[in-house]
Amino acid sequence: MLAPLLLAAALSAPVEPSLVASRVRAALHVDGVLDEAAWSATAVVGGFRQREPKEGAPATEATEVRVLYDDQTLYVGVRALDREPQDVIARVLQRDRILLGGLDNSVRWAGDDGVAILLDPFHDHRNAFVFATNPNGAEFEALVTDESPSWNVDWRAVWRVAARRTADGWSAELAIPFRSLRYPAGDGSQPWGFNVERLIRRRSEQSLWSGWSRAEGGLSRVSRAGHLVGLSGLPRPRLNLEVKPYGLVGLTRDRQDDGTTPRETTASVGGDLKWEVRSGLVLDATVNPDFAQVESDDQIVNLTRFDLFLPEKREFFLENAGVFEFGTRGFFEPPPFLLFFSRQIGIKEDEGEVPVMGGVRLSGRAGRQTVGFLGLLQDQAFGDPRTSFGALRVKRDFGANGYIGGMLTDRRTRAGGETDGGVDFSLWPTRRLNVTGFAALTSATADRELDGAYRLGAEYRSGKVYAQGQHLVIGPDAETGMGFVTRTDIRRTDGFAVFTLRPGRLGVREIEGFAGGDWITRTTGEEQDGYGFVGAGLRLESGDQASAFVTGGFTQLDEAFDLADRIPVPVGRYDVRELQVFLDSSPSRPVSLSTMGTLSRQWDGRVDSLQTMLRASVGPHFEAGPTWTVSRADLPGGAFTAHVLGLRLGWAFSTRLFARAYVQYNSLDDKWITNVRLDFVHRPGSDIFVVFNDDEGEEGAPGRLVSRGFAVKGTWLIRF
Repeated sequence: MLAPLLLAAALSAPVEPSLVASRVRAALHVDGVLDEAAWSATAVVGGFRQREPKEGAPATEATEVRVLYDDQTLYVGVRALDREPQDVIARVLQRDRILLGGLDNSVRWAGDDGVAILLDPFHDHRNAFVFATNPNGAEFEALVTDESPSWNVDWRAVWRVAARRTADGWSAELAIPFRSLRYPAGDGSQPWGFNVERLIRRRSEQSLWSGWSRAEGGLSRVSRAGHLVGLSGLPRPRLNLEVKPYGLVGLTRDRQDDGTTPRETTASVGGDLKWEVRSGLVLDATVNPDFAQVESDDQIVNLTRFDLFLPEKREFFLENAGVFEFGTRGFFEPPPFLLFFSRQIGIKEDEGEVPVMGGVRLSGRAGRQTVGFLGLLQDQAFGDPRTSFGALRVKRDFGANGYIGGMLTDRRTRAGGETDGGVDFSLWPTRRLNVTGFAALTSATADRELDGAYRLGAEYRSGKVYAQGQHLVIGPDAETGMGFVTRTDIRRTDGFAVFTLRPGRLGVREIEGFAGGDWITRTTGEEQDGYGFVGAGLRLESGDQASAFVTGGFTQLDEAFDLADRIPVPVGRYDVRELQVFLDSSPSRPVSLSTMGTLSRQWDGRVDSLQTMLRASVGPHFEAGPTWTVSRADLPGGAFTAHVLGLRLGWAFSTRLFARAYVQYNSLDDKWITNVRLDFVHRPGSDIFVVFNDDEGEEGAPGRLVSRGFAVKGTWLIRF
């Protein structure tokens, strides 16, 4: 079956470009203006080519990139020339808002012009650092793992950037300390992977220095990057040790079993340690970690029979999270099977935060291996005993940019434990075809037997065609001690394909056609679910887009459940008919709108929803994002209408001082949740947070206080 794909994908390898970095004797003044003599004397590259809208065509505006370095810092200078400088879009000043995650977990440019720099210091063609900025000098950094389009955007580094609007466009200077990067040891010459992407937002134009092909390129395809040469004698600190202590004081009120809400004063200290044990291998340790500044989870009305999957937001667990990825996240659905899910640590569902006493993590590169080890101890809480968590991950490079790996996880108390493990792989038979798979075993416990899961999948991408398919089996007792499993006892085969036309006329950039389906049985063969879908999408040159899907099929329900914990749905076979519509206005506008509507006939009734998200930017300082979701169910067992309202507000006083607020209301539970945070970066890597959290309302008692807290937290980064 793979032979046609292999034949279609066989292409001659392109020659990646190179850029020579020059050493300077003294540190540069980082002000966004490339006026030092060293910038004029060093090599410059340009020649960017479009990925969108005209694949392979020269970029409509010139971009010049230069690289310098001294004994401590790597400097990247960018001149983003523009013949219409007054039309350059720059509304973002807040950190980490230049690129945003999408519904499919991939990272996309937001509403501003911008430039992103990719660095692959180990030249392994798999993993990389990304640093991005816009004409306001806003900061964004991320980690790319195994060329995944789902970057770790929550990784945070110590670096500086300044940008300046000019008469011929805009320019930026990025100063990245070598201590914020990981690279091979040695005094000799070190070639690095290097790439640059530029977005001209008003034209929705993406151009790259290297790897601009739609089929094989994009910034996340580290193996398609160019080369940065000329680096030698890079610094190696004696200890390469970072210590980041914190102190916190606060007031809290939590509702007790007797209905009282006593006021309590809290105070705590703790800290993190980071030590580069050897080149590229980093040990992180934490003692009494605190997550007071973490944003509250989104309020969601669950219209399915499966558990909700909420994303991780805690900083310690987000750094190098891609190393511990094992399983499959699926497409536009909760992950079918993950061997490791960090929210199993320090959080108890429907209860709250569980204290983490401390832990260690070792992660990075060792030769041709990517390795990760995690060990944490969780204190007793909510009736659960003290628990230890451990995870071991190893991936061995295979071929140009594939890997073969394995993973073990262990969750243990004095009474016993659960140990799970598996092997996985990601192979690239051609530059356009990716074949992936895993096999996992889950341990036996008092109420389940030894079981397992396995998957084989393939993904193919060309300029006009994208196709993926998989076969997944999860045993009836394949529950994990530290992971996430949406449903067990399934044998699933699914796939979908997308065909894209690019007319290039009448203001239409892309027309897409979709088709796919899913067939699920029990592992013993009984039918469970079957459906097929077709759809179409339209994307305009303005950046506005729309798509619609029609789905038909059936569901065999073998166990009754309560929809949204309210309406009973009995056992039976049910037909499913569904229409989904997505509308998105261009993010280049000061006000943009996204809407997703679903009309569904299932469970012998109707289950409909409408979600609307608005984003408004008033200059570079203020941003507002109101959301409204209405969900309606009308089934034989009952009916309800639920409204979830949300409002995100952000004010960037500067690139070092931010205020954010997130207010939510859930009418189904009569609940109000408020989260307000002030973040002052008093020195690079060090913050002062002022946080207010409020949780009010329970079903039938909308004004009842559940919990309230106010805290001031300070961190201080010390480097040795």
